[in-house]
Amino acid sequence: MQVSDTIIKQTQEKLLTDAALMQNLKEAITQKLAPNVTNIDLKGIYPEEFLRDIGSLGAYAQGVSTEYGGTGRGVLPALKAIEIVSETCLSTGFMTWCHNACSWYLQNTDNPFLREQILPQVATGKLLSGTGLSNPMKHFAGIEKIKIIAKPCEGGYILNGTLPWVSNIGDQHLFGISAQIEGTDNYLMAIAQGGMQGLELKQDVHFIALEGTNTFRCLFRNAFISHDWVLAAPCDRYVEYIKAGFILMQVGMGLGLAQNCIDLMRRLDRTKQHVNQYLDDRPDEMECELETLRLKSYRLAEAIGHGREIVSKEILREVIESRATASELSLRASQSLMLHAGAIGYVHGSVYDRRLRESYFVAMVTPALKHLRKVLASMS
Repeated sequence: MQVSDTIIKQTQEKLLTDAALMQNLKEAITQKLAPNVTNIDLKGIYPEEFLRDIGSLGAYAQGVSTEYGGTGRGVLPALKAIEIVSETCLSTGFMTWCHNACSWYLQNTDNPFLREQILPQVATGKLLSGTGLSNPMKHFAGIEKIKIIAKPCEGGYILNGTLPWVSNIGDQHLFGISAQIEGTDNYLMAIAQGGMQGLELKQDVHFIALEGTNTFRCLFRNAFISHDWVLAAPCDRYVEYIKAGFILMQVGMGLGLAQNCIDLMRRLDRTKQHVNQYLDDRPDEMECELETLRLKSYRLAEAIGHGREIVSKEILREVIESRATASELSLRASQSLMLHAGAIGYVHGSVYDRRLRESYFVAMVTPALKHLRKVLASMS
């Protein structure tokens, strides 16, 4: 599965500056994403072509070292890419985060096979990927038990267990997982493949939003995973490498959604300001709060850089606070947008309806707002 040097070089030539990346993303969003948002939301269409296209533009390569097909510029451009996509469609912004999260895992592993053979393909969008770390993150926070057990065997591990929902995956996709090593108190992290033997993907529920995210229930029944695909075992220290970037990149979803809500409120004010002026959370005041969060998250992204080291407790606390603020701001912005819209906001399938439903996802996706507050309380 080795990616050619030509593909890496072609990708790097396109990644001239962060500003160029954002401009290229805006053009791709206008041409290939915006016209399909309603179908993604209401019909559950998976925007695979768009996700691959923005990979070729560099949306997933920012935290990746240059020798593996990336730019080495760190978390900040990745966060911005997630933000700009989420401004138009949170489903696709979320999948942009899912893919960037898996790229982040690969960037931070010491496994040479994954870094040298797989990472370049993920960084360029040749292989699409997701993340199944909701369960282990909740487990390590004392919220639920780990759901996958890994039994050591010759050449690797046998996996058994179920992950309820994993997004941006399919038969040809990769995704990160964590499992408890049988008979021990240790855990491993690894990269699973959608079509691996012993893994069944089931799509047996419908969501109020985020339908077009290729979200499946993953059933592992004696699924073998070789040492080649293990990110770290045990993974205690490795988790500390990836935690801050994993959480902070999610802030991009909230930034993008809140910005669009503010822009839509201003558009509505062209004809309704005479009555909207009496509402709380008006666009100007929300814009100030949003810009404060944006600048703080950008600063933290620069501090995290491109990983491979553990951030300080102070930075981690600020990352968690920023992620919680992104949830709160998304909820307030979407609610205010609905009130600014009035009756037309109550039309099924309207942009106002969609942004409200999406905002709850920002506050509920792992780590959820209640999860974040629990962690912050324990840090205090």
